[in-house]
Amino acid sequence: MNEFDLLRKIRERVARPDDRVLVAAGDDAAVVRPAGSVSVTSVDIFVEGVHFRLVTTSLSDLGHKCLAASLSDIAAMGATGGEAYLAVGLPDHLGERETLELAEGAAALAAEHGVTICGGDLTRADELFVAVTVVGYAEAADRLVTRGGARAGDLVGVTGALGGSGAGLILLERKPPGIDIQAGERLLDRHLRPRPLLEAGRALAAAGVSAMLDVSDGVASDLERLCEQSGVGVEVQLDALPVDEGVAEVAAAAGVDPLELAAGAGEDYELLFTAPPAARDAVERAGRDSGSPVTWIGRVSDGGEPVPRLLDETGRSRELAGWDHLRRGREPKEPPGRASR
Repeated sequence: MNEFDLLRKIRERVARPDDRVLVAAGDDAAVVRPAGSVSVTSVDIFVEGVHFRLVTTSLSDLGHKCLAASLSDIAAMGATGGEAYLAVGLPDHLGERETLELAEGAAALAAEHGVTICGGDLTRADELFVAVTVVGYAEAADRLVTRGGARAGDLVGVTGALGGSGAGLILLERKPPGIDIQAGERLLDRHLRPRPLLEAGRALAAAGVSAMLDVSDGVASDLERLCEQSGVGVEVQLDALPVDEGVAEVAAAAGVDPLELAAGAGEDYELLFTAPPAARDAVERAGRDSGSPVTWIGRVSDGGEPVPRLLDETGRSRELAGWDHLRRGREPKEPPGRASR
């Protein structure tokens, strides 16, 4: 496998016309004409045995998912997607065909969202890894939403439904019996091919949400980040969480509490946000119009420690842990292989 020949083939698959991009992949660096007055940049790394396993994830799904997860960060800021850059470390057992499959998975998602893959890099590595940099744009800094804007009295909301990705992972790993085939396929897609909510992010930002982030590590962990950055406490009613269809059945078959999946599994890539009560109607309308309905799950506290309290139906606090990249792998390591779906 020749590096430069492979890079040329990748460029052929990811190239798309774009007036913003003056010099794309193939030169020493990309040259881009900014699409707004401010740019938003996010960087992610995905490592085999930590974030995915090739025995359960096809290369096409992996390319899609890595880019989707990074674009979700842009969505959480309320920005428009612009350019993406992918750096891939290839172990010896993966060749040209697999690398092009990964690139094609990412390119297909990029085309759906008007994003241009402008370049990246290739190297040999002991384990497969994909490093993604994405750049988005907004007309002005005050059009963007950070994690630090929540205020006492704000409502806490989330788009869509939760726990679907975690249930999909259980289906891949444990294959519990008795799950409806159609429901199972939908949950697998929730895990393997998540959708970055770029339109919803822009709509919610315009509707007046005060703080926002994406549900990548689980509501339990992501609320901690919101509280820390905003300096506020949050109370969330666990029975108000919108649990994805089929999650309860998968959880029961696997002997898992569905709330652990809804609040802790992560990788749903929904949007978690706060909003002042006066913006409630506008936020609900923005969610409906963008195809990402909103559920209100709690409120920002007036005083107290800047931490979330997850309350059950009796009002008692419950400890639910989200994802921590440095403590454990999301999927246990197994010998290399190819997924079949």
